[in-house]
Amino acid sequence: MKRTRTGATLAWTVAVALPLLGLWLLLARPSLDVEWEHHPAHFWLVLAVALTNVTLGVVTSDAARQRADARLFLVSLAFLSSAGFLALHALATPGVLLDAPNTGFVVATPIGLLLAAVFAAASSIELSRGRSAALVRKSRLVVAALLALMAGWAALSLASVPPLDEPLPAEKADGWLLGFAAPGMALYAFAAVRYWLFYRRRPARMLLGVLTAFALLAEAMFAIAVARNWHATWWEWHLLMLAAFGLVAVNARREWREERWSDLYLPGGELEVSVLFADLQGFTSFSESRSTAEVTEVVDTYVRKALPFVQRENGEADKLIGDALMVTFNTHGDQPDHALRAVRAGLAIQRGAAEVTAEHPDWPPLRVGVNSGVVHLGVVGGEGKREFAALGDAINLASRLEGKARPGQVVVGPDTYRVLPDGTEVEPLGSVQVKGKEAPVDAYVVVALPSGSGGRDEALES
Repeated sequence: MKRTRTGATLAWTVAVALPLLGLWLLLARPSLDVEWEHHPAHFWLVLAVALTNVTLGVVTSDAARQRADARLFLVSLAFLSSAGFLALHALATPGVLLDAPNTGFVVATPIGLLLAAVFAAASSIELSRGRSAALVRKSRLVVAALLALMAGWAALSLASVPPLDEPLPAEKADGWLLGFAAPGMALYAFAAVRYWLFYRRRPARMLLGVLTAFALLAEAMFAIAVARNWHATWWEWHLLMLAAFGLVAVNARREWREERWSDLYLPGGELEVSVLFADLQGFTSFSESRSTAEVTEVVDTYVRKALPFVQRENGEADKLIGDALMVTFNTHGDQPDHALRAVRAGLAIQRGAAEVTAEHPDWPPLRVGVNSGVVHLGVVGGEGKREFAALGDAINLASRLEGKARPGQVVVGPDTYRVLPDGTEVEPLGSVQVKGKEAPVDAYVVVALPSGSGGRDEALES
């Protein structure tokens, strides 16, 4: 196993070093650094890389928001920033938007790559779940600021604001490009080393793809600084960028479709959440005497009725297993009132279920159980089945408490009851014995929440 890993490391090192060796050869033998000025090829190549980055950025940004994962969000910003400025560079192709080269558009690529390097390096830093969630909560504002920066740079470039009002002489251009390249290469190298350490701890194809992309982007920044326009060295950095982001896209395509980006998530951890279980009493016997179409209609009707109340409280519909619905609250660490949210959702779901049973008195009634406690959040499974899951005794107890509820009731455990607001009206069930627990558990039927925490409309008839 050790020999296999050593061989793979050597092969990876050689593959990443080859572009640098090629660049060195072209610089050492200028006669080999042939010139090929082909504007359409340049435009479409750069545009293809930019579109690849935009796609990666949008997909990873959506996944990051769903999982409140700052690392994945920062990686998405690296994709988006490089894509936006690279698109401006594509527009600098003579004859596309402008008749002559524009200094602002010409230097847009190294600016975008430097900004992407900052995000790449930041993504390699371990963040607590709380800080991660806080950053993702501001994600739309951050993306808006990034887009505004790109639009501002484009406007300044088109307006030819000094020092962008004149073409850069070669000696000045070299200084600008080296000024961007040095910190960019250092940041990409830092990110690549950090991701290599992640990969050593947990070998995963996506981690290897991302660290390889960062290594190639460091090489691209060096090539930008030393290349001659329209020569082989200049085309090389375009191809390095295409290879870097194309590699990530190919790896993403090869990953299992569920939690495709999970290898980039921050490590899972423990968090206090509230869990709601709802299912239909007597559903199994009901199903035996009904057609599959009617059984499906029953479940679909109840779930459709419940989901708006879940969404109103910002809960996450975690699983639907047969007739049982599992909902979690505070999985992003941003709901200190998660127990209250879960109970409010449970009471609202029961009101909606009462409307359903009034229309269909022969359908099985609904029961709800809520429990709060510490769970472990993270990705479980692998190729073929992979999902982000909450695991722990608190979830099992929520399911058992739901089984103790009578039709129309919301039963909560002691940890949930303890944090409900003063004035909550409950009916104690006393200490009840539940499957899987040696000691009895105190349980309560929530009848109504006090005014100001959901209002009188949150009351349930006993």
